[in-house]
Amino acid sequence: MTKRLKLGRVLETALYVDDLDRAASFYTEVLGLTSLNGDGRFHAYDVGGTSVLLLFRRGGTLETVHMPGGTIPPHDGHGPLHIAFAIGADELPAWEKRLDTHGVAIEGRTDWPRGGHSIYFRDPDGHLLELVTPGVWATY
Repeated sequence: MTKRLKLGRVLETALYVDDLDRAASFYTEVLGLTSLNGDGRFHAYDVGGTSVLLLFRRGGTLETVHMPGGTIPPHDGHGPLHIAFAIGADELPAWEKRLDTHGVAIEGRTDWPRGGHSIYFRDPDGHLLELVTPGVWATY
């Protein structure tokens, strides 16, 4: 009998950006994420103490990265991508106000059948970001 393997959770999510400093300012100042690490190629941010958002300079990871502990194969991405961030149900109005204060336009709103609510907006590279309250998925 073979033991069934199970994935735990998504640990890292990556976005590729044209201007790493501009993106870093947005994710720290507007979204309030805490930087974990970074250099001229990438920035890593803590998201809720459970996952990591990686911002890579577009085209900056096209070669294998050699480190003392091993290698990271090349990767890159193009076009507007989508990420959803979980927030508390009572936090949505405060987030709307924060985005407005920073001049970030809300492009869409959705009330989900299970009871969750989402707002959608863009980062400086055009990636679609979503803030979502509980009740969207059976798992959230």
